[in-house]
Amino acid sequence: MSDESAPIDFAGLIRAGDLVVCGQATAEPLTLTEALMAQAADLPPFRLMVGPVFSDTFVAAPPNVSFVSYGVIGNARKLARAGRLDVVPSNYSAFCADFAAGHHRAGVVLVQLAEAPDGRLSASLSCDYVIDAARRARVVIAEINPDAPFTYGAEWPGEVPIHIRIAARRTPLELPPGTLDDVSRQIAANAAGLIADGATLQFGVGKIPDAILSSLAHARDLGIHSGLINDAVVELIERGVVTNARKGIDPGVTVTNQLIGTQRLYCFAHQNRSVRLQPAAYTHDHGVLGRISRLTAINSALQVGLDGSVNAETLNGVAIGAIGGQLDFVRGANASPGGRTLIALPATAPDGASRIVTRVETVTTPRADVDAIVTEWGVAELRGCSLAERARRMITIAAPEHRDRLAEQARTIA
Repeated sequence: MSDESAPIDFAGLIRAGDLVVCGQATAEPLTLTEALMAQAADLPPFRLMVGPVFSDTFVAAPPNVSFVSYGVIGNARKLARAGRLDVVPSNYSAFCADFAAGHHRAGVVLVQLAEAPDGRLSASLSCDYVIDAARRARVVIAEINPDAPFTYGAEWPGEVPIHIRIAARRTPLELPPGTLDDVSRQIAANAAGLIADGATLQFGVGKIPDAILSSLAHARDLGIHSGLINDAVVELIERGVVTNARKGIDPGVTVTNQLIGTQRLYCFAHQNRSVRLQPAAYTHDHGVLGRISRLTAINSALQVGLDGSVNAETLNGVAIGAIGGQLDFVRGANASPGGRTLIALPATAPDGASRIVTRVETVTTPRADVDAIVTEWGVAELRGCSLAERARRMITIAAPEHRDRLAEQARTIA
């Protein structure tokens, strides 16, 4: 066992061509990743696999480091704009499954863990592909963080060796809620009317999901089964809105794959058996999702076509989003008794361009899977509608200044 108090030296640990996998999002092991970037220029060339990036750790990475991810989320966009991020176009569930099956293999794994008083370890903020990557890695380096919550379901497998342990010098990364604007609030107001009492919610990260969750104080007996949870979930639980009583599975338990929030969320989840982290093989599994009662999947998009096709990945040929869990949850919610799938987005981009378009440039969720599209201008219920009727309904939720042009182009939909 290594001296946990000693600084980590990556010389000799990183080999030329290695794939280095580190914890994603708020589970990024900051003590390790910052040390790796500080030493990277003196190391042989290697690839670093990241997920959503909410730190600035990798912005100034030297040229011998290349990056790969399943999407472009958060500060990963800076890497993508610099031409340094290679994207694996994969559903999140399949991406995780590829590690479990050994299709992706890591040379070195960097992970942040929490430790219980009895010595048990937990992956804390994320029960993701890093655990499966560690099973086959040559070297596993764990940052033991006393400020990270010990979460149930994310216990570190006893058969997976940890070769080097260090003590964390940084508290876990936090992602505070964004400031809500009028557009997000109006989208939330439109979406809230589609969320029934007793529904089980899945949602992503960002202002619009935050706004929707904040608008649900009127609801009763909601459940949570999601790829992530945030501070807004704590608020709903404490107010009695989320009880997890009518989910159909996992009664009384909030189920998630990741915690993405602040210390409020982390303290709430710490040793809390009513919050359970699960791997994507459970959180995103179609068979599991189909057993949930009234699963309501709330996801976002960069564009939606007049036919209902959803693009959450690219604009002008540049990757700025991700497939993530969107299609997993859309199809799972469609299979759920009483389930709904909501795609919520602003009608216009920051530059004024319409996000409701004639045709999307990349199809993330096919039109056959789409249920309802929500913008600040209303709701387009598309399930069961013909192409002509879809176009008509989509135009009504586009920004007014774009509706005439979209109506003229609607005849090109096939």
